[in-house]
Amino acid sequence: MSIERIDPGPRMSQVVIHGDTVYLAGQVADDATLPAEGQMEQVLANVDRLLKKAGTDKSKLLSATVYVTDMAGDFESINKVWDAWIDRTNPPARAAVQAQLANKKWLVEVVAVAAR
Repeated sequence: MSIERIDPGPRMSQVVIHGDTVYLAGQVADDATLPAEGQMEQVLANVDRLLKKAGTDKSKLLSATVYVTDMAGDFESINKVWDAWIDRTNPPARAAVQAQLANKKWLVEVVAVAAR
C-alpha cells in the first residue's frame, strides 16, 4: 500500500494516509492566548481542515485522543465545544488525558485517526 503525506515538515507531516486510513498529527490552537474553549474551537477547525485535505470528514473519525493540561479546570468547557462539533450519528472512540504539552500556553491538543 502506498503512503501519502500532506503538509510534511522537517519533524512531522500534518497528515499521513496509508490505504484508507488517515492519521492526523496532534493539533493545537493557532492562538495560544485564548482560553481552553477558544483553543478547542481552533483545534477542531484545524482537524476539519486537515480531514478535508485528506478527502474525508469528521463523520469518518475512528478515534481521537484529547490532551488537556488542566482536566479539573478545562474539561467541561472543552467538552461543550467537542459536543457541539462532533457528528453525533458517528462519534469516534475517544480518550482524554491530562498532560503537559510542548508549549505551556497550549491548553489542549487533539490527535485523530479517520477512514477515508
